[in-house]
Amino acid sequence: MLPCNQTRPFTTKGLKEDAMKKRMAVLGLTVALAVSVLLTGCQVVKVVKIGEEGKYTGETEFNAGDDVAAIWESSALPELNETAVDLKDFLTESKGELTKLADKYGKYSMGVSGELSYVVKGSGTVEEVNNESQAGCLALKLDGYTGAESIKLQIGPVYKGSSIRDTLSFIKFGDYKNQEEWAAVSQSINQVVAKDVVEPAKPESLQGKTISFVGAFTVSAGSTDVLITPAVLEAK
Repeated sequence: MLPCNQTRPFTTKGLKEDAMKKRMAVLGLTVALAVSVLLTGCQVVKVVKIGEEGKYTGETEFNAGDDVAAIWESSALPELNETAVDLKDFLTESKGELTKLADKYGKYSMGVSGELSYVVKGSGTVEEVNNESQAGCLALKLDGYTGAESIKLQIGPVYKGSSIRDTLSFIKFGDYKNQEEWAAVSQSINQVVAKDVVEPAKPESLQGKTISFVGAFTVSAGSTDVLITPAVLEAK
């Protein structure tokens, strides 16, 4: 240790070592940045919070419930009401061959293939209310029709098929990313049917009453049964 009145002789060795260390640090940082740019395809890496990806990618998280809620009153119901064919006339014309009128009234789930569905309307008397099954239904005696077909309206809580989704012209499989999203749309439609169509009609009270309806049904292979998912259900 030097006395307080003495100083250490000045040398350039320490300065050279410090400068060397700084140059090495800068070089290391430059290499790291270069590697980062190469690995990211010459793009700047940005950390994005979960849930905010859509701000940068233009894509938002799929929500079938929001999609259906946005189009039900404004688009779905008007189209269903406009395209519905009178069920009595349809059954009379088809003469028991429900696929016979596919080109005239039908719509396929995949555009030109898949399940065949029709939009129909009519009125009749409720002969039976089956709400003991999860897939509950109303058995209907159709006004002015005496054919052998079994006509039923779904009242849930479980709804079979995707007939309403498949008959709407503005809902197309190709617009969705995968089968899961496509199925979710149908599930959301059925939820709207349960909440906004069936529940307000109080199906348990409809035994023996005359009802009017608009809805859709899918043709089952080898069957003449007509199982309608209602979009409109009203007691007269």
